[in-house]
Amino acid sequence: MAAAKPTLKIEYCTRCRWLPRAAWLAQELLTTFEGDLAEVCLVPGTGGVFVVRLGDRVLWDRREQGFPEPSAVKRLVRDEVAPGRPLGHVEASAPDPDA
Repeated sequence: MAAAKPTLKIEYCTRCRWLPRAAWLAQELLTTFEGDLAEVCLVPGTGGVFVVRLGDRVLWDRREQGFPEPSAVKRLVRDEVAPGRPLGHVEASAPDPDA
């Protein structure tokens, strides 16, 4: 039996007006992982929150890491839901960790 597809949640601060940023990131992730995720949810929050979670695991927290570039989040999601899948131009711009 295949494993259930995970849910990705983007919690964003409504007071900071970060809905457009969260929606844009959600669109990028849905475009790349449309067959690998059960859903992408936008979760309204307050207090300057901008957190990306895959299931219960925090992938990115603005308070610790700043705002994410979509390519960074795509790599993290790919490593969890589709290891080994090339990400095209996103990967071409990634620095070589062995260099």
